[in-house]
Amino acid sequence: MKFMKLGSKPDAFLADGKTTRYVSSELPTDATIFVGEVKFLVHKFPLLSKSNCLQKLVSKANEENSEEIHLIDFPGGPKAFEICAKFCYGMTVTLNAYNVVAARCAAEFLEMTEDIERGNLVFKIEVFLNSSIFRSWKDSIIVLQTANSLLPWSEDLKIVGRCIDSIASKTSVDPANITWSYTYNRKLLEAHKIVEDGMKYQKKIDCVPNDWWVEDVCELEIDLYRRVMIAVKSKGRMDGSVIGEALKTYAVRWLPDTVDALASDAHIKRNKSLIETIICLLPSDRNIGCSCSFLLKLMKVAILVGADDALREDLVKRISLKLHEASVKDLLILAQSPQVTKYDVDLVHRIVNQYFAHQKFNRDADGIERSEKGAENLLLGRGSSLNVAKLIDEYIAEIADDPNLSLAGFIDLSRSIPEFARPIHDRLYKAVDIYLKVHPSLTKSEKRKICSLIDVKKLTTEASMHAAQNDRLPLRVVVQVLFFEQVRASAVVEAQHNSRDSSSVMTSIDEECPKELDSFKSLKHNMGHMKISEDIQKTKKLAKKNSKNSRSGMQLLPSRSRRIFDKLWIIGKGHGESRSPDTSGSSQSPTSVVPGHMIKSSGSYSRQRRHSIS
Repeated sequence: MKFMKLGSKPDAFLADGKTTRYVSSELPTDATIFVGEVKFLVHKFPLLSKSNCLQKLVSKANEENSEEIHLIDFPGGPKAFEICAKFCYGMTVTLNAYNVVAARCAAEFLEMTEDIERGNLVFKIEVFLNSSIFRSWKDSIIVLQTANSLLPWSEDLKIVGRCIDSIASKTSVDPANITWSYTYNRKLLEAHKIVEDGMKYQKKIDCVPNDWWVEDVCELEIDLYRRVMIAVKSKGRMDGSVIGEALKTYAVRWLPDTVDALASDAHIKRNKSLIETIICLLPSDRNIGCSCSFLLKLMKVAILVGADDALREDLVKRISLKLHEASVKDLLILAQSPQVTKYDVDLVHRIVNQYFAHQKFNRDADGIERSEKGAENLLLGRGSSLNVAKLIDEYIAEIADDPNLSLAGFIDLSRSIPEFARPIHDRLYKAVDIYLKVHPSLTKSEKRKICSLIDVKKLTTEASMHAAQNDRLPLRVVVQVLFFEQVRASAVVEAQHNSRDSSSVMTSIDEECPKELDSFKSLKHNMGHMKISEDIQKTKKLAKKNSKNSRSGMQLLPSRSRRIFDKLWIIGKGHGESRSPDTSGSSQSPTSVVPGHMIKSSGSYSRQRRHSIS
């Protein structure tokens, strides 16, 4: 810390109790000056020789036949006045970053300028500020902190502005040229980590990091911090990621850890101001700077403290651009009244919609560009979309156990994911199953509606086996699952039996029957025309070896599902080499796949139909 000594005489100020200060001298004091509650017994001559203000006040007191002078609203209080008085007496005074602002404001109040005496206190303090304080990193921060309690004097004297400019300029210095000390306590837990080149990690951190200044600036009060960060950003030389790290560090430093502390009546106003300031300071480029996890934490706090709606909407847009980086825990934002759900599902729905709207815009732009970079961006965007779909399916499974979650809310959020982003429906099936379990009062129509979200063709074998045993699913869905599992097993058998390549043709069964029983009979009728190779018994063992999941799944089927599957299997074995055409156009109906077989004429179909089991 920089300091400056003024004067050479020994300190002769003594105290008489807590409220009286006097100068030890052979000459009696002839003036009494009150600064706040403290009374100073001093001599007029040394003070009047350097202070134009005291000259005026003493003259006025003499006219009133009074020896008392009252200094109202004196900046810096009694301590600052004592520094000025000692300077007038020529006593030793030490100025440093902690008292220099108070002394400068007091000297200004007392008009201790060059007009009264050359080399007066105002001049000497200005020299000290410019030559030492503003050139020191930590001293500049300390002075800025002390200046906050001396407003508006420190602002009028431009001390605050000069400190801010000094700090902002130093943050923009090339880290390789930094020679001053700074605080950096982050990432030091790995101090003894061995790096690839064999050096100790401790040696590695000798290189000054780009965010070296973040922790020191965090000590500033929010209004000063805002001004410093605006100045840092205005320099245009600070990377957005460093700005984001600075804001994150400040939020961790000042925001309470608990919900009760955040929303308490005593602190909610301060916390609201703090969170709104941090949001306003986020990097202008929404694609860089802060992680999605940090942005979602800001959103949670903003909702709790009732931050401005426009700022919250800005957060939604920022989060949507980085949604693929989030975790399920990040998205669990508590709902506020009048919402009845536990978590704010509508907010997440808005974020998801904005994410995919942005992705669509990028795909359209890349399609127009048709460049190598455009193709690369398209692939990256598709990968991000797959991650978001996985995230949202897991989020839906997490909130599905909320009894107050409406069916419409569940379905709307599920459908916000486009088909291309959800190639596998296992996670969606899990979410639907949880919802059915927690909401047993759903009608058959509602169950069919929620189950229509699932494309059974996109379930893995493991999920299909679970669905086949699931009594909560409508019978129609179970039939679809069993049918496609049979098709999958048959395809494996045929692929192993035939050496040539085969193609698969998918057909649908009729799902439009009003009752599940009619649907099941229709399925049996159409399955009666499915050809099963005469060699299926010979290749059955081979199929089992290569279809372990299917075999184990069949052993686990409950009685209802096993009876359905057995009937389908027997029906398939009992018929010749013909198969019925599609009987339904529903995209959710099961389809039949038997490679290498042709569909016969309508006449042959009619003859065989008479012998089918219905």
